[in-house]
Amino acid sequence: MIEIEARRVAASRTGRLDAVFAALADPTRRAIIERLSAGEARVTEVAERFPMSLNAVSKHIRVLEASGVVERHRNGRDHILSINTSSLDEVDGWIEGTRRYWEKRLDAMENLLGELNK
Repeated sequence: MIEIEARRVAASRTGRLDAVFAALADPTRRAIIERLSAGEARVTEVAERFPMSLNAVSKHIRVLEASGVVERHRNGRDHILSINTSSLDEVDGWIEGTRRYWEKRLDAMENLLGELNK
């Protein structure tokens, strides 16, 4: 039973990572994130920076929201966007873990080659 739950959690994490990486794959969405890294902004403020329609920018924002990278709340009639750093922290953790794994593997290979060359 514990193994099934562990698989479900791993699959859920993989799905979240996939969604974040897919969202980050687009340069417009990365530019939206860069804008929001300076602080919250209304959808219209974000959209005015791009040479595309408000509808097109809204589609990009919805992808970012679906991935969990961006959150939206309302303030009266305004839709305010902000970054959800926890989703980016999860990606950062995955990248760091992968980097450590490959550093260990490459260090082991370097040691092995050093032994063979003696």
